[in-house]
Amino acid sequence: QKQLAESGGGSVQAGGSLKLSCAVSGWSSGDHCMGWFRQAPGKEREGIARITSRGGISYADSIKGRFTISKDSAVNTLYLQMDNLRVEDTAAYYCAIDLPPCPEASRWQPGGFGRWGQGTQVTVSS
Repeated sequence: QKQLAESGGGSVQAGGSLKLSCAVSGWSSGDHCMGWFRQAPGKEREGIARITSRGGISYADSIKGRFTISKDSAVNTLYLQMDNLRVEDTAAYYCAIDLPPCPEASRWQPGGFGRWGQGTQVTVSS
C-alpha cells in the first residue's frame, strides 16, 4: 500500500527555520515526481516545490531562495528545509508523489496514480 507520512511541522517565529520530512512507503522504483504543497485557510492549494526521480528541481516564486527540497532515496524520504520563514508561510503542508510528467512546481497537479500525505501544520508568528 502506497503511503506518505509528513512530520516536522510546528510553530516558529518569523525568520526562523523548520525542516519537514515525508516518509514514502509502498512506491515501486522508477520515474516519478515528488513534491510539497501547502494550503492556507481560505486559500487554494499551492504547489511550492517539486523534485523528479532524476533530481530535477522546481520552486514556486513564493518560496524561491528560502526553501530547499531534497530527497534521500536510501531511506525513501523527501525533505523541505524552510528558512527565513514568514507569517504568510503559515499553512498546512502536504507531500505528494506521482508518475511523470513532472510540470513546474506551481503547475503540478498529481493525478489518479498520485498519493498524498496527511499534512503537517506550520505556523509562523510575528
